[in-house]
Amino acid sequence: MLLTVDVGNTNTTIGAFRGKELVHQFRLETNHHRTSDEWGLLCQLALRDRGVDPAAIEAVAVSSVVPPLQHTLERMSQRYFRVKPLFVGPGVKTGMPILYDDPREVGADRIVNAVAAYDRWPGPLIVVDFGTAITFDLITAKGEYLGGAIAPGIQIAVDALSRSASRLPRVDLDRPTKAIGRNTISSMQSGIIYGYAAMVDGLCGRLAREMGGAPPKVVATGGLAPLLAGVSEAISEVDECLTLSGLRLIHERNR
Repeated sequence: MLLTVDVGNTNTTIGAFRGKELVHQFRLETNHHRTSDEWGLLCQLALRDRGVDPAAIEAVAVSSVVPPLQHTLERMSQRYFRVKPLFVGPGVKTGMPILYDDPREVGADRIVNAVAAYDRWPGPLIVVDFGTAITFDLITAKGEYLGGAIAPGIQIAVDALSRSASRLPRVDLDRPTKAIGRNTISSMQSGIIYGYAAMVDGLCGRLAREMGGAPPKVVATGGLAPLLAGVSEAISEVDECLTLSGLRLIHERNR
């Protein structure tokens, strides 16, 4: 079995694959102070909770945007699963040409998402990942990583709004029934949810025009992808497990 680890700035998503089947996934807070033993024990506990024997893990693949955790996760993998992990980065075979000015600047998660999306939907694509930041990644019809855009994530905006405006409370990220809010809570939810959906639609349209050629399919991933996809006019596909699937593909290409 393969253990895939996607380390984000806020959360770390972990999945266990049996062949091509994702049999279990779970999330942990990305805690910089957690030791390799804590990571290992938490992973083993979560696997056992879903009936997966940790001893069945034969390989570990990692994408991380938090470089200080690399050594910790490497020790965790070697001590608790007895394998050397594959970290997505320079020198790793992805099967996708990177057309960025400096390919080393592209976050591992963005490349992994692009690889998974193109494998599932061959053709021009825009992948929108709703994480701590919202990333837009463009893939050409030939399967090349073209570039993209980065915007502040929704939770960042919510936290900044309630922190900077003393009379505005923290709100749940729920879809309001109407765009016209009749109270403070629904007004904030409208501005956040419909406002971000409009930003996604507008930016995807601009990116698609710059790409040229056939209109790209817009794929959403990340924890808030289903919520935003429900109000976005541009998003046509949602895959919350896209990054984990990409890690599986890259692992297979580097055997």
